[in-house]
Amino acid sequence: MSSVRRPAEWELHRAVWTAWPEHEDWGQELESARAELAAMARALSESGEQVRILVQDDHAQDAPELTEPGIELCPIPYGDIWLRDTGPLFVWEASGRLGARCFAWNGWGERFDYPRDEGLAERIVQDLGLEVIRRNWVLEGGAIDGNGDGTCLSTRQCLLNDNRGGRSEAEVEVRLREDLGYERVVWLDQGLLNDHTDGHVDTVARFVGPDRVICMVPSPGDPNAKQLRDIERALRSSGFEVSTIPSPGEVRGLDGTLMPASYVNFFIGNELVVVPTYGTSFDEAAVRGVASSFPKRRVIGLSARALLSGGGAFHCITQEQP
Repeated sequence: MSSVRRPAEWELHRAVWTAWPEHEDWGQELESARAELAAMARALSESGEQVRILVQDDHAQDAPELTEPGIELCPIPYGDIWLRDTGPLFVWEASGRLGARCFAWNGWGERFDYPRDEGLAERIVQDLGLEVIRRNWVLEGGAIDGNGDGTCLSTRQCLLNDNRGGRSEAEVEVRLREDLGYERVVWLDQGLLNDHTDGHVDTVARFVGPDRVICMVPSPGDPNAKQLRDIERALRSSGFEVSTIPSPGEVRGLDGTLMPASYVNFFIGNELVVVPTYGTSFDEAAVRGVASSFPKRRVIGLSARALLSGGGAFHCITQEQP
């Protein structure tokens, strides 16, 4: 058995980390993305979650409305807001103490290698006074989703990709076991179309209990229909109890580009689950579907369409600290 355990997201958090949008690549979506992140942060803090928002020293004044109880602005240098991937992955050590693992970073296969994202995980760990433990292989937090009991989901499209090192399933499984305590990896094939992360699993399937997963069934006109059907079939054949919600269907950006919209990119807080919505006719049914998997938590939908223009939603921009 592994000497470490990565807890499930529904286990108790001391805090959740995110970052304030300020990169020039947000373009005309910048203010809308800030408003969506602020709405998420307020909802979580009002539910009792401690929210830590990274700000650049020279941009801290851009988030004055977030200086309220339950929200802490942390001047730690960062590139962009995708803390699920650039932040540390927290674990419980064999000693019972909190630990963290910091993985190599290459900008999602050298697509978006923003200055100050490299080394961000280490800076957060140092800020917390924990030991920095580096691992020399590329792993983004959104590429895996775990049940807290030694099993994780991932996609071959991402973790076996040449731009992540081109390792075999067996090699990746050994590293996940040693570094994060995952004894079993359930492999899915493909993620969503136009996902610059090469198919992160947190946009297609998530654990909602030790043996329960949630995924999407294609809504009419969804260009991801085949992938979504294949994912549901693979999850059911792996022995999980599977819940399904509708997909958002076809969601396009301001320039007409197909976006990787996903309702399963929700964040599970201590008392509140925040589900991304995109202004489609399937939003309400999807939020209700997620709520049925969390009867002891309040579940709300919040707009994430501007955040999606950057490539993700609420799970992508958060990193929970046990």
